[in-house]
Amino acid sequence: MRRTLNSPAVAGALRNTSALRDPSGRAHITAAAATAGWHNGHDSGNGWWRHGNGGYGWVGPLYWPFAYNDMYDYAMWGDGYDDSFWGYGYGDIYAGIFAPYGYDDLAGYLPQYASGNSNGSEQTAPASGTPAAAPDQLAQMCGADNRDIAGLPIDQFRQAIQPADAQSAALDNLANASLKAAQDLKAACPTNIALTAPDRLAAMQQRIEAMIAAVQTVQPPLEKFYGLLSDEQKARLTALGQDQRQTTGKTPGTLAQSCGAAQPGVIEWPTAQIDQTVRPTDAQRASLVALQNATNHAAATLKASCLTDDPLSPPARLAAVGKRLDTMLQAVKMVSSSLNNFYGTLSDEQKAQFEAIGPQRTSQLETPDVAPTTVHRHQRDIPSPEQIIRHFLR
Repeated sequence: MRRTLNSPAVAGALRNTSALRDPSGRAHITAAAATAGWHNGHDSGNGWWRHGNGGYGWVGPLYWPFAYNDMYDYAMWGDGYDDSFWGYGYGDIYAGIFAPYGYDDLAGYLPQYASGNSNGSEQTAPASGTPAAAPDQLAQMCGADNRDIAGLPIDQFRQAIQPADAQSAALDNLANASLKAAQDLKAACPTNIALTAPDRLAAMQQRIEAMIAAVQTVQPPLEKFYGLLSDEQKARLTALGQDQRQTTGKTPGTLAQSCGAAQPGVIEWPTAQIDQTVRPTDAQRASLVALQNATNHAAATLKASCLTDDPLSPPARLAAVGKRLDTMLQAVKMVSSSLNNFYGTLSDEQKAQFEAIGPQRTSQLETPDVAPTTVHRHQRDIPSPEQIIRHFLR
């Protein structure tokens, strides 16, 4: 994991302005980091925490990599350019409860403790308390305070609409708000690694709250700027968005299908595994049923908040982003409350068994049951560092 995060492919790509502006490039970085170091070296990419569009909600301890880009790419360019934003939903809550990562998998995100052992190899010593996530790459995935990377495409706007003085001033205010939102979102990036289900949902809640604040920072100046435009200038922005969408090769109309969609048939509640390993008492089972009911309610609420039509203007799309985030925050809080109640009734041994369910399931899915030649063919579905480099150099 540490080698992947610090490899020239990933670390270099995270500093590449053009690469980070490209949704496909960001997806390759996320996939490489999310699937690095999996069991026995099998990077099949078929994990149950994977989004339906191939993305990942969690990369180690980090929830929602490239959140800023996902929000504002959709708001500015609409459905058909980047549907990553709408892929986040209930599947991420489920993965937060049953994390696909065990402690050993998360060790790559820990600070390096160079303590030579008997054979001279490096060891990663357990940190006291809650370990801190050290690599700069995680902070880069949290958002960037570089205007060229995280800011809205102000220069493209300016060239397309040729703004008058009042419009130019409003556009400058929008640029400043965009940069502030990116900086604030990056500042809220988690610095600790959550090792328990309640802590993971707390980190998820914190991330979503920071995203909501970023939307609230940009929404007023965006509405003011857009409201000053003539119909002809708005048409130019619409045409600019159409040009951007053509660069991705995607077609509009996938929003409803991508909204919160996860790998089909793989987010079923692991009742049998909980019964076999955690062995809840009758009192604990009542809390467990309440937790299951809360997750079902959260899933239904999130599904109901999916859009069926793409809003026509950037302010309307950003408002839709904010509304979706509000619904996600409500869902996370709902599940988190029930999870805390259930988790608080468990013994230390039961907690350890509960936390092991996700990694065990991941290990089972990552173990190939097909011929080696077929495994190699599937492994190519997840880009290697060399493939990432070639992608960015195209």
